[in-house]
Amino acid sequence: MPNPTAAMLVIGDEILSGRTRDTNTHYLAGELTKAGIDLKEVRVVADDAAGIVAAINALRNQHEMVFTSGGIGPTHDDITADCIAAAFNVSISIRDDARAILAARYSDMGTELTATRLRMARIPDTASLIENTISGAPGFTIGNVHVLAGVPSVFQAMVASVLPTLKGGVPLFSQTYRVNRGEGDIAEPLEALANAYPDLSFGSYPFQRNGAYGTNIVVRGSDGIHVEKAMTQLAAQFPGDP
Repeated sequence: MPNPTAAMLVIGDEILSGRTRDTNTHYLAGELTKAGIDLKEVRVVADDAAGIVAAINALRNQHEMVFTSGGIGPTHDDITADCIAAAFNVSISIRDDARAILAARYSDMGTELTATRLRMARIPDTASLIENTISGAPGFTIGNVHVLAGVPSVFQAMVASVLPTLKGGVPLFSQTYRVNRGEGDIAEPLEALANAYPDLSFGSYPFQRNGAYGTNIVVRGSDGIHVEKAMTQLAAQFPGDP
């Protein structure tokens, strides 16, 4: 039975402008791989309501689950929650359960829960909350869409909260073999090896170091024994290269 599929939607002008480096995709991809969930697509969209709604509707209809990153803070440009509500055609308001979480958090900090901060308690109807152990303000799940914060530490905490609730599949095994030859030199034998192991994925990633060309060959698959066998054959095909 194939693993469930997922997509990620990264939201924010700061990502597209180059001001902020996206690290959440890298983190999520690793966690989903361990959970046996195949990340098939990643999109980045600006803080534009129509664009966010269109992307969410496209991705949630194509994949079994969608994860979003960014746009659920307290400022005027944090519009993700409203866009998710629009995509699902449901109402959005300050929810009592989210308000209670924020009230407790800010009370412990001795800080006022202002109207601006209460924006983070605006949750679409029918959504369930995702715990945020770092800063308190929750994410949420509606349908097959999991809406997470953009701040990496908070994003990671929310991923840790939501992943145990999801049904995964078979985790992928992955090994890397470094060959001190260019892709053109290894293409033919690598293709033959890939044909011999149709259940595995073979990726080649070239690099240049000190003027010399090389290739990292990455072998992935759900059968660890087959991965090991393929790695043994790679070592035999290119002895002494690593």
